[in-house]
Amino acid sequence: MKAIVYQDHQLPITDPKALYDIETEKPTPGARDILVQIKAISVNPIDTKIRRSSRPEKPRILGWDAVGEVVAIGEKVSLFVPGDKVYYAGSLVRPGTNAEFHTVDERIVAKMPTACSDAQAAALPLTALTAWELLFDRLAVETEKSKTLLIIGAAGGVGSLLTQLASKLTQLRVIATASRPETVQWVKSLGADEVIDHSNSLVDECRKVGIEQVDYVASLTHTDSHYKDIIELLAPQGKLGLIDDPKTLDALPLKRKAISLHWELMFTRSLFETDDMIRQHEILTKVASLVDQGIIKTTLSEHYGAINAENLRKAHAMLESHKARGKIVLEGF
Repeated sequence: MKAIVYQDHQLPITDPKALYDIETEKPTPGARDILVQIKAISVNPIDTKIRRSSRPEKPRILGWDAVGEVVAIGEKVSLFVPGDKVYYAGSLVRPGTNAEFHTVDERIVAKMPTACSDAQAAALPLTALTAWELLFDRLAVETEKSKTLLIIGAAGGVGSLLTQLASKLTQLRVIATASRPETVQWVKSLGADEVIDHSNSLVDECRKVGIEQVDYVASLTHTDSHYKDIIELLAPQGKLGLIDDPKTLDALPLKRKAISLHWELMFTRSLFETDDMIRQHEILTKVASLVDQGIIKTTLSEHYGAINAENLRKAHAMLESHKARGKIVLEGF
């Protein structure tokens, strides 16, 4: 089968060997695995982080988001049959989805939305899971209460889903951050009640729209840069959830206000095969239903063409520029 791999983590993304095409063997599904013929993928910041962070012993296939058709199943599979169209976000400890065929545990997979194209559906899994888990599993937002949520970095992949989930499924007042005219308009279209500029002081920006404090903060990027403002803005007994990788994070300043700190990593359930691993199947099933009902929309922003090394290098370069809005998708071999 065709696949795209990397090995030398020190190469710039402009180098043809940073990501390159190979032919390799088709994988065989394990007992709880399904074998998926990949139709479309999307690219996430985690792809670029891993490509730049370590050198694998042998060429590694990256990629997590995928849409495809089930072509074979393991002996213990009960959720899917060959012919099902599925979408999912994969596992950090298994080969990735940048390949013609891919094996994945059925417990983190769901049938794709029927109202979407393959490309539109491929934009959803990783960011939808991250946003849902952050909002409902980590921050434990009470949907019926009228409180305030500040989303830092709302125009990115996770932020685009989180803004929709919070505005459509809860009574939260959603304050989103964005700094460019096109991203401001984007997050407004997704349901944000207010949009403030994260290139300025978050405290000052919130005061401009009449907000002195917030109940929840979802910090998706540059947490260390905004940390003091986050602490000042959070109400006593507020909750801070984050997904990025600050160089340091001193939790002691949170004590005075009894602010709770919540990490979200979408891969934790599959990484440790937790007892509730099947919750990701359940979440993706709910998201598919919301998409089919027109409540949530895909966050696909750019289609980069066929799944090959050249187009993947372009997608990685865009993500590394930090100018991406929504999700970049590739489709077909």
